[in-house]
Amino acid sequence: MNDVASDAGVSLKTVSRVVNAVPTVDRDLVDKVFASIKKLGYRRNGIAASLRAGSETRMIGLITADVSNSFYTELASAVAKVARARGFQVIMASSEEDPEIERALALDLCQRQVSGLIVVPTSADHRYLQAEMDLGVAVVFVDRPASGLTADAILIDNQGGAHSAVERLIANGHRRIGLLMDSLSIYTMRERLAGARDALAAAGIDDDPALLVDGVHSPDDAANAVRSMLDLADPPTAFLCGNNRSTIGALEEVWRRGASIAIVGFDDFEMSRLLPQPVTIVVSDTAALGTRAAERLFDRIDGLAAEPTGHLLPTRLVDRGGSRLLAPS
Repeated sequence: MNDVASDAGVSLKTVSRVVNAVPTVDRDLVDKVFASIKKLGYRRNGIAASLRAGSETRMIGLITADVSNSFYTELASAVAKVARARGFQVIMASSEEDPEIERALALDLCQRQVSGLIVVPTSADHRYLQAEMDLGVAVVFVDRPASGLTADAILIDNQGGAHSAVERLIANGHRRIGLLMDSLSIYTMRERLAGARDALAAAGIDDDPALLVDGVHSPDDAANAVRSMLDLADPPTAFLCGNNRSTIGALEEVWRRGASIAIVGFDDFEMSRLLPQPVTIVVSDTAALGTRAAERLFDRIDGLAAEPTGHLLPTRLVDRGGSRLLAPS
């Protein structure tokens, strides 16, 4: 760090603040420090010499958002398959939707000299990875885009999927549609809510705040939200669930009540075909999502990728546990 400070003409403290992505550092100083970091091959763990010699660990890092969700295990499996074919190992970790954990994991993996990172982002500011990218670490974001950083992103059409789901519910006669979303700080939840609201607005249906519950993370959260909404004086006749865990919880409560309620959920899950009640799922090809992200990462590692790009994968509606959506009772 002393060498970087001397080359950039700044203090050691300034270098430390830049490396740790302190947001109050003057932009000109940040640019000077990054230029010196790139020139000198600086690494926080003192392995600059090996980097300049071109050593390679043949490892990539994968940071998911919630290891308990089967969506991310399927994504990880696809990434690992591509990596194995290239003779690489995958180090997988979960941020548990915590920006500080994500940052710590990402920087730790970079210190372990991974050749690249695939990140399902939680943080609202990814500038802390700029120095690593300047040093040659390939970074691809998947399922959600980066914030404050220009990087490749492989996403699914969340807005379009939610719009199609609500549009189908409306076509089946539903006008009171409950919306169950995880934290709206999550990009995918905001996109899915926006798509649902667009479909409601297009049909001339007012947005009722009583029919939206966010912060629904677990099946129990979803069951509790459904219970509360079904106890309203004018309850919903259908639900759109923001992810597969919400779908499971909503189904449990609806089944417990024996209610005639239509349910549409995002992201397929095992056993969905054997559900005792009809449910429609907004599905995307999770394996293709992971495969595309890994392939893009290796293109960047190999120097084949040019400017960072975004890629959007489509969604579609499939019926599980029954042949059609229930009509309003």
